[in-house]
This record gives sequence, C-alpha cells and structure tokens, in this order.
Amino acid sequence: MEIPKNKFKAALQGDKRLFGIFLGIPNTSIAELCAGAGFDWLIIDGEHSPFDLQSIMAHLQAMAPYPVSAIVRPVEGQAAIIKQMLDIGAQSLLIPMVDTAEQAEQMVKACKYPPQGIRGLGTAMARAAQWNRIPDYLHKANDEVCLIVQIETVTALENVDVISAVDGVDAVFIGPSDLSASMGYVGQQDHPEVVKAVCQAIASIKAAGKAAGVLAVKKELIDKYTEAGAKFIGVGVDTAIFSNATKKLAAEYVEDVDGADIAGY
Repeated sequence: MEIPKNKFKAALQGDKRLFGIFLGIPNTSIAELCAGAGFDWLIIDGEHSPFDLQSIMAHLQAMAPYPVSAIVRPVEGQAAIIKQMLDIGAQSLLIPMVDTAEQAEQMVKACKYPPQGIRGLGTAMARAAQWNRIPDYLHKANDEVCLIVQIETVTALENVDVISAVDGVDAVFIGPSDLSASMGYVGQQDHPEVVKAVCQAIASIKAAGKAAGVLAVKKELIDKYTEAGAKFIGVGVDTAIFSNATKKLAAEYVEDVDGADIAGY
C-alpha cells in the first residue's frame, strides 16, 4: 500500500486552471453529488459550517472514490487542529486568516513531521497512514501535504509578498468577503476597490512563484480573476446553489415568492 499522491498539489504546477466549490452542508450525499459533478476540487468548510472532526472525515471518505481533490478548511490555524485534519486523511489544507509571514511559517511547521515541523506522531490511529499499513508513511507524508494560506484582511494584503515567499506555502487563497469588510466595504465583494486589491494580490502571489486562488461566484468576477492569473477559483457554495435553485423553482409555482439570487457568499 502506497501513500496517496496529492493530485491537487501536483495540478498547481500544471497549466490547467482549476475550478471548484465550497461544501457547507455536512451530509455525505451532498458530498457525493458534488464530487461526481466534474469539479477539479471541493473545499470542506470547517470554518463557517457545522462540521466536526467526524463529519469532515465522513466527507473525505464519501469523496474518495471520485476523481476530485478534497481540501479542508479548519476552523482556525492551530497546530492541534491541523494535526487532527491531517491524521483523518486531509492532504490539502486551507488555513483561514493568515496575516503575517510568521503565521504562515507556523502553519508550515504544523503540517510537517520533524525535523521540518512539529506535527505529532500517532500513525497507529491515523486514517491518513491507513493505521500503519502504509510503509514509511512518516518519511513520505510531508511531500504530499499541500498548504494553502488564506489572506483576507488589509494587514494580510500589506504582507502578501512575504507571506507568499514562505517556504512550504504551496498556494495563497484570497477571501474577498472578509477582505471587503476589512477594507470598509462590508458585503461588497464586487466593489471596484476590492476587485482591484484582489487582482493586485494575485499578481504578487504569482510573482513569488506560488499559485493564487480566490472565491468568486459571479461570472464577471470569475472572468476578471481568471484573466488576472488566478490558478484555482471557487465558483460556488453548495448552500447557496441549493438555496437559489429551490427559491427559483418555488417562484415558478408559488405566488409572492421572489426568485432572485441570494446575494453574498
């Protein structure tokens, strides 16, 4: 038995642009429906959605038979939480609210076994190691971890160059929702100043030799950030997709129902 190769990490080095969605519904049928839809990647969002450790692992198990890359966003970047995410089988992590290079360096250490990092050893209980059935897992795991740090504040924007330059950071993801709030434009992810800042950040990340990612659920923003050079783009959220689809269907048949899309993400 061999350690699974991280297809997403490898794809970041290729020419293909990668599209995916966020999963916020902790139900494995939803995970399978989305996993089989044809996206390149799916993010299990443990930051804003009601996931726990067991339901995140269940999502990973449900998605495993499908040719889609799973990324996990934990509630925050703590070494103990990161250790748990990696042990249950996550190979790609999106760490929210990284504002400085020092924070990014701490996240790298949390993801790596010694001597490169501080990840604790517990492979006999770890799904990631197939409970010690993967030979030499401890010496191979570091290479298959993909660390994505998320910048979503003005402070992070100011530090984007040094954050992107941190060795061990594989990609930098821009969160326009919190960024818009930090810039004084709460709920206005498509404000011209926010869009300008995102495009500048994408350029800085690319200049550092790292892959840039962003969430942009509106077609005009997806096109804008694609043109700016974003490598992987989130084009939807399962809760919003289901909410908008059911609302539009109801509006076709039920009086006094507004079928307009629900704004924001």
